Amino acid sequence: MKQFVEIEYRDLEPKEEQEVFMNKIMAKCFEVEKLEDTKLYVSIILTTPQVIKEMNYQYRNINEETDVLSFPMFEKEEIHNITEQEALGDIVISVQRVIEQAQEYGHSFERELAYMLVHGFYHLMGEDHMEEKEKIIMREKEEHVLSQLKITR
Repeated sequence: MKQFVEIEYRDLEPKEEQEVFMNKIMAKCFEVEKLEDTKLYVSIILTTPQVIKEMNYQYRNINEETDVLSFPMFEKEEIHNITEQEALGDIVISVQRVIEQAQEYGHSFERELAYMLVHGFYHLMGEDHMEEKEKIIMREKEEHVLSQLKITR
């Protein structure tokens, strides 16, 4: 299977089973968005609440912990024209927040991690949720991918 992800751990121990799962999630995202035949991949950083808080402050000037950060490398219009081996962007995830939110929402760690990955992917694709109209579009895309993977609430 093609590797759609490059994974880095910051202050966490690697978990091989999570890597297989994350590649599966990204493979479906790439398939749905018709990017599976490109040389693009997603860089994923799994980390702690403290590291993500520092990154949130450094890059967004927000001195708060968050669950996921996305750093796209391209404008929405450029994505389908990339022909070189390139990162679509970086998705940074606080694993502790994934655990906490899974418990809070009453579903599995895997479901919450999958949601974070798909959510981050769509930010890399240029989607946003600042306005209600954007939020509806983004949520529909996220739910479509998750339902294709049979990952439900």
